[in-house]
Amino acid sequence: MERLIETDRDLHDGAAHLRATCPRLAHALELVGPLPLRRRPEGFAQLLWAITGQQVSTASHAALWARLQDAGLTDAEEVAQAADEALRAAGLSRQKARYARALAEAGIDYAALRRAPTGTVIDILTRVPGIGPWTAEIYAMFSLGRADAFAAGDLALQEAARLLYGLPDRPAERDLRAMAAPWSPWRAVAARALWAYYRHAKDREGIG
Repeated sequence: MERLIETDRDLHDGAAHLRATCPRLAHALELVGPLPLRRRPEGFAQLLWAITGQQVSTASHAALWARLQDAGLTDAEEVAQAADEALRAAGLSRQKARYARALAEAGIDYAALRRAPTGTVIDILTRVPGIGPWTAEIYAMFSLGRADAFAAGDLALQEAARLLYGLPDRPAERDLRAMAAPWSPWRAVAARALWAYYRHAKDREGIG
């Protein structure tokens, strides 16, 4: 079984490993303080939440999710049985309605994902239309607690790496994944540190 992040102690152990591994990450961890656990629920509703949040503002997503909850459309069986008109009436675009139905009909064994290797989890999830590597990796990191999962395609992580390491340009996904290799088996802790560092840098520069 892969290492999991389930408690603050796990984050502490991961941060200690990263401090010993990389001076720049040690600096970031000193600046940002204790890292958040950020565990999320597992299952269909969490992935549907991720799909419905794509390319919309936080406020718009919250309103849409509330409408889906009110309509009883956050359960796989209900979504699979709902007419297209019902999904659209709840606020889903035609494309997101198709993605929601595809997820509901995918027959994913969410309990089995807990025991599957992270690579297998990502492979299973990305077979579903509307779920790309970023969504699958975020699910592995926060819903399954995988300590070594890493969403290298995340723009905030890429920008944080550029700032922390003084790079001339934001690293591409492939380059950031290569940078992250030495941080194993705690890459999900490194991601938390980079996200926190990104927020720290934005606050310091008065951006956003």
